[in-house]
Amino acid sequence: MAKQTCPSGNGRDHGGGVDAAAARWGGARDEWLDLSTGINPCPWPVPDLPHDAWTALPDRAAGAALIAAARDFWQVPESLQILPVPGASAAIARIPALAAAGRVRIPAPTYNEHAAGFRAGGWELTESTDAEATVLVHPNNPDGRLWRSADLPRSGLLILDESFCDTCPEASLLRAAADRPDTLVLKSFGKFWGLAGLRLGFVIGAPERIAPLAEMIGPWAVSGPALAIGAAALADFGWAAATRTRLNRDAEELDATMTAAGARAIGGTTLFRLYDVGDAAAWQARLADARIWTRTFPYCAEWLRLGLPGDDAGRARLTAALA
Repeated sequence: MAKQTCPSGNGRDHGGGVDAAAARWGGARDEWLDLSTGINPCPWPVPDLPHDAWTALPDRAAGAALIAAARDFWQVPESLQILPVPGASAAIARIPALAAAGRVRIPAPTYNEHAAGFRAGGWELTESTDAEATVLVHPNNPDGRLWRSADLPRSGLLILDESFCDTCPEASLLRAAADRPDTLVLKSFGKFWGLAGLRLGFVIGAPERIAPLAEMIGPWAVSGPALAIGAAALADFGWAAATRTRLNRDAEELDATMTAAGARAIGGTTLFRLYDVGDAAAWQARLADARIWTRTFPYCAEWLRLGLPGDDAGRARLTAALA
C-alpha cells in the first residue's frame, strides 16, 4: 500500500483523454499507447452474438441468465439481490439518493466520482467515522489499498466499490457485508474483462436497498449485447484464472521496467501500478513525446500511474521511451 504523502483530491479527473494528448503532442490516435487507465489490455474474446441480441428489447430470460452467472462467479449469497446496471458509474451517480442527505466519509485519495455524486445529492464530505454513509473503494484507486472487515463501519449506508477486486477475489468483502443490510457492493465489468465500452456493472445488496435503485435505473437499462456477453464471460472461469496469472506477471514486469528507469513503486493493483517519480508532469511529457499516455494527479505532483502495456510490442515501446 502506498504511503499517502499527497493531499486529498476532490477534482473530477480521470484517465483517458488520448485525443487531447494527441492534439498537444501530435500523432493520430491509433499511434498512441494508452496506459492512463486500469482497463485490461487483453480483453475477454467476444464471440458472435445472436441477431436478436441487437434487435429485440432485452428480455427477462437474458437478464436472469446474467444474474445467475454473476451469482455463481462472485458466490453471492441468496439473501442478496444483484442488479445489472449500464456501467458502475450509473449506479454511483444514483446511490446518494437512496438516503436522506447527511455526512459521507470517503477516504481519499480515491476514485472521485463517489464524492462528486454525493456532493451533487447535497451530502457533506467528512472524515468522521460516525458519518451517515461511508464509501470504501476496495482495492483503492490509485494506491491499491485493501480494506479489512474490521474497517467496515457498524452503522449507516456503506458502499463497497469492488471494481478492481476481480484481480484478487480472495480479498472481496462481499461476504463480510452480507449480514449488514445497509451495504451495497459495486462490481465493474469493464476493468478485469477489458470491455469498458460495453458499459456493464452490478450492484449487490439487500432487496430493500436494491429495489429503489432498480426503480431509479429504469427498465431495459442493460443492452441485449451486454446481457449476452456478460453472462458468457462470467461463466468463463478458465479465462479468469489464466488472466489473473498473466496480470500478476505483467505487473511485475512493469514494476521492473519503471524501477530500472528511476521510479519507485508505491502501490496499485495488477491492472494499474502507482509510482513516485518526483516530477510526474515531466515524466508524462517525456513519455508523451513517444506517443505513450499516462495518468497524473492534480493533487500530487509526484505520482504517476500506468496501466499494463499488454503485449511485447507495448512493453518494448515503453522500455525504449524510458531509455
